[in-house]
Amino acid sequence: MARHSKIQKQVLSLYRQFLRAGRDKPGFVPRIQEEFRANAAIKKTDIMHIEYLLRRGQRQLEQLKDVNTKQLGVFSKSNEDS
Repeated sequence: MARHSKIQKQVLSLYRQFLRAGRDKPGFVPRIQEEFRANAAIKKTDIMHIEYLLRRGQRQLEQLKDVNTKQLGVFSKSNEDS
């Protein structure tokens, strides 16, 4: 089995933390899985984008851990913005 790079380990750790934090909140786990799968297509060589997403994910994780969090926000690009 191939060894993971440091950044891959960080992404996997963040994913596990998200799954643990979302376990107690209905509907969060499928949304978390969907978000990570959508970003799995990012090339491993696009380090700047991956690091940006890691930082963003860590901020979102802190919000998710807040007991008052009831839903996740999502940003989407509309067809008119293209």
